[in-house]
Amino acid sequence: MGQGQWLNRAAVQRRDRHRRTGKSRTRRRVQTQLRSKGVSELAISVGPLAIPTQAAVLLVCGLVAAGVGHLVWRRQQAGISATLIDMLLAAGLAARIAFVVLWFDHYRSSLWTILDIRDGGFTPWAGVAAAVLVALWQGWRRTALRRPLLLGLLAGALAWIVVPGMLRFGAEPTLSDLGTLSLMTSQGKPESLAGLAGGKPMAVNLWATWCPPCRREMPVLAAAQQQVRSVSFVFVNQGEDAVTVQKYLAAGQMGLANVLLDPVKALGQKLGSMALPTTLFFDANGRLVTTHLGALSPASLASKLKQLQVSGAFKQVPKDDSGTLQKVQGAPLTSLTEKGP
Repeated sequence: MGQGQWLNRAAVQRRDRHRRTGKSRTRRRVQTQLRSKGVSELAISVGPLAIPTQAAVLLVCGLVAAGVGHLVWRRQQAGISATLIDMLLAAGLAARIAFVVLWFDHYRSSLWTILDIRDGGFTPWAGVAAAVLVALWQGWRRTALRRPLLLGLLAGALAWIVVPGMLRFGAEPTLSDLGTLSLMTSQGKPESLAGLAGGKPMAVNLWATWCPPCRREMPVLAAAQQQVRSVSFVFVNQGEDAVTVQKYLAAGQMGLANVLLDPVKALGQKLGSMALPTTLFFDANGRLVTTHLGALSPASLASKLKQLQVSGAFKQVPKDDSGTLQKVQGAPLTSLTEKGP
């Protein structure tokens, strides 16, 4: 290789490196601006409310689909807004029904909780199937609707691919990434999440004593900590002192283990979730598998633990996890070693 070629190659490499650095800086600047406005990977804060980011993205996709369909409708006189609403309602109903059927044992003794959709219990594939069926039915019935509906749905699907990429803040956090956070026990001793995991899958719950949904889900998580020995449950209090936390736990008599304090809410900021409660599920290698924003019910917790199992999170499931677990608030938590949906 001649000297001129070598110099040209070096110049190209420097230019590419500068471009990558510039893109990285721009991305970090955008991320900082989004976080300052309450936008994160897990939730979008609107005043006192926190909307799951996936739900917000779905709303954006629906608006895009409706907008494109409206533009086409102006020529073919066929609006798709009513059809999109029908699809959304059918998807939500089918996804909830499928989830309840799959995890009915957890609702059996308290049937009214089936209507409590705050637990986030939905089965996505059932919702998608129902929405597609509604779209096919409407397109078959109304010929003029086919073109605007098809183009609108294609635009919405494209938005579903593009928008999450725009909001992506980088690689999913791992337990090793969180090792530098200043977490401590109620006795004031420093502790790390990776140290508490001990090579097992981990469920990390962000909570506070003043948070009603946190208090509602706490008995469910406390019972799971006692019964599911193959998963390490950790409760990281956000922004409160040791006296407040100990007083609350003593009054509830839940006997929680692995309670940590995060007085400056560093963990929530690092994970991009200031909404409470938030629960994160890591596999045995410390990789984030799934998350849950809002209160967990016995059914939704069991479904998240099942995702850990399906992902291959468990290096080895201890024998003491076999059999049906005790009831939590009237509903059983299915053991990880049992066959689930």
